Amino acid sequence: MAVRNLAGMRVLVTGASEGIGRAIAKEAVRRGCRVLAVARKQPDLDALAAEVTAESGTLEVLAGDITRGDDHRAMAAAMTQRFGGADVLVNNAGIGATGHFMDSDPDTLRRIFETNYFGTVELTRVFIPLLKAGHRPAIVNISSVLGRRGWPGRSMYSASKFALAGFSDALRAELDRFGVSVIVINPGLTQTNFSKNLLERKARVQLDHLRGMTAETVAMKTLDQLAADRDELTLTRQGRLLVLFNRLAPRLIDRIGKRKVRKVFAAEIAARYAD
Repeated sequence: MAVRNLAGMRVLVTGASEGIGRAIAKEAVRRGCRVLAVARKQPDLDALAAEVTAESGTLEVLAGDITRGDDHRAMAAAMTQRFGGADVLVNNAGIGATGHFMDSDPDTLRRIFETNYFGTVELTRVFIPLLKAGHRPAIVNISSVLGRRGWPGRSMYSASKFALAGFSDALRAELDRFGVSVIVINPGLTQTNFSKNLLERKARVQLDHLRGMTAETVAMKTLDQLAADRDELTLTRQGRLLVLFNRLAPRLIDRIGKRKVRKVFAAEIAARYAD
């Protein structure tokens, strides 16, 4: 049962040029929200704005980079100038990389954390005063199933999302006295261009994102979760099973992960023992 009426709410969505962020922005407008969509590429934002002109809500756009403090302040100022404040911050912008940690570039890990963690956290810091003055305010952090269970070949991305999950859990208690909710969404495999935009693509086994949930379904479930004011949602059947079995039998999940790695590197392992 919905406890938060989304119609008229003032919402900022980061990473809104494609994928889940774009779908959330469009779904929020469809439900009557006043949305400021933020991304780095102005042409993509202009295309988004052209798609939703006939919807029931309002959509405005702003080019910005969540790794830049000046842009954080510009986003807050834009929400104040255009909508008179903010009710919901959707932290969606994110990047990733695949491959084993020992083969990765140290700069890649830092770039992932700058976007997925530090940029998100510092944007949240800037928005907290606005949200405290908002109506039924909430912070929605788009995390990942891999933020609840790490998986080989995705260690750097997993680490950034674990950090975001821990931050969210602590912040939820800290902001409760101000009436600000903190909601975490953990998508599983989703049909987006995320895998095409990876900083590194070194994993020997690629995940088939085309078999995952659509971005539009993730957006609908995210807005449903916001309306219901529930703390956390893990998406896809496989994602829920992974989190459940990791809670009940973590050593089993460890063994499965090790077995998969050994299978991929079977020839190298056999050669090493043959020497």
